[in-house]
Amino acid sequence: MLPEPFSIDNFNPVERKRVAYFYDVDVGNYMYNVGHPMKPHRIRMTHSLLMNYEMYENMGIYRAKPATKQEMTQLHTDEYIDFLSRVTPDNMDQFAKEQAKFNVGDDCPVFDGLFEYCGISAGGSMEGAARLNRQRCDIAINWAGGLHHAKKTEASGFCYVNDIALGILELLRYHQRVLYIDIDVHHGDGVEEAFYTTDRVMTCSFHKYGEFFPGTGELRDIGVGKGKYHAVNFPLRDGINDETYHSVFQPTIRAIMEWYQPGAVIIQCGGDSLSGDRLGCFNLSMYGHAKCVDFVKSFNLPTMVVGGGGYTIRNVSRTWAFETALCAGVRLDKDIPFNEYYEYFGPDYKLEVRSSNMVNANSPEYLNKVLNQILQNLQRTQFAPSVQLQPVPRDMEESAMDVESNEAMEAKGGTLEERDEHIAKVNEFENSKDLS
Repeated sequence: MLPEPFSIDNFNPVERKRVAYFYDVDVGNYMYNVGHPMKPHRIRMTHSLLMNYEMYENMGIYRAKPATKQEMTQLHTDEYIDFLSRVTPDNMDQFAKEQAKFNVGDDCPVFDGLFEYCGISAGGSMEGAARLNRQRCDIAINWAGGLHHAKKTEASGFCYVNDIALGILELLRYHQRVLYIDIDVHHGDGVEEAFYTTDRVMTCSFHKYGEFFPGTGELRDIGVGKGKYHAVNFPLRDGINDETYHSVFQPTIRAIMEWYQPGAVIIQCGGDSLSGDRLGCFNLSMYGHAKCVDFVKSFNLPTMVVGGGGYTIRNVSRTWAFETALCAGVRLDKDIPFNEYYEYFGPDYKLEVRSSNMVNANSPEYLNKVLNQILQNLQRTQFAPSVQLQPVPRDMEESAMDVESNEAMEAKGGTLEERDEHIAKVNEFENSKDLS
């Protein structure tokens, strides 16, 4: 039994990993709408924390080339991506029919730089996957990714382009089987839908179910055709805490690893499963949330870590900074260093998100019943997928850029090995006017 409450003592970061961390200085400039709960600013806050913890000494920092329309249409329809690339707040009245068709409106508003924002998110996940494929890193991190609700032909749940599915497609160029794990409080419906009929991807989502967005993710939703038993859904109830969460998370993931034997893993770390989230209803501490990443990391597979939900931004940035360091095998000090957003972390200025006294509606009987059914389903899966690997037409990684400007990188040219030398310089971001 794991100790409760979880604490920093649960983590012993002795094993160092090669981490490729993707960040674009522009990502924090985008704003959905005034009052909208999704705030890309939280990614900038996370980055500021990491730089002031001097994490640039422990990982490679890269600025991905934004995904192109052609790359996005590996999953999404041409018509939908063309719409995203053309619509703006100034001309949106001319696209009234398209907005209704593609579910762009209240939850998924048109905002300045919408398509560029989608390109940054998707580019980081695709190039992270490419770097994993080429064994240039052990773990790739893209906190601007994790937009798991986006569908082939429509936006949904604050998500427009499904960077995760695009990253999985990239991983499938080199790996027979890919595992997707989702610890966001919301069901990872867009990713599940994209791979519902294939046995080359297993999706596993732990989420609130019952009168809660998006309303999908029943235990009985297991995939169809060749994908039968390759969609794993663990529906949870309000108030789940660290100990209860890991009483089902760890045996589920361990069984999947045993039965499915994936070649690579993507874990979506939505911060809305943290205690006190503005839109969430779970009761995970920062350590309970991070323990999921730590457990997945322990299998020593090529791993991509992406963001997702999370609407109490001081808690999301704390947690994602802690999990970044955890991936690299570094333990951060509990006292938050001074940074551009220091006032957000008062009054205690500690790197900690605590559980509350929220009632846990998840009884052991209920959780055991769900877990047993999932384990039975997993025993019906086969190790070897029936779909063969596809040829690799091009190497996404060859377009990877570091944190220097696109123009500077184009001027340098050179091989990937040469470009690898141009990792972020000390304090490079701290002097950026974008972060002042």
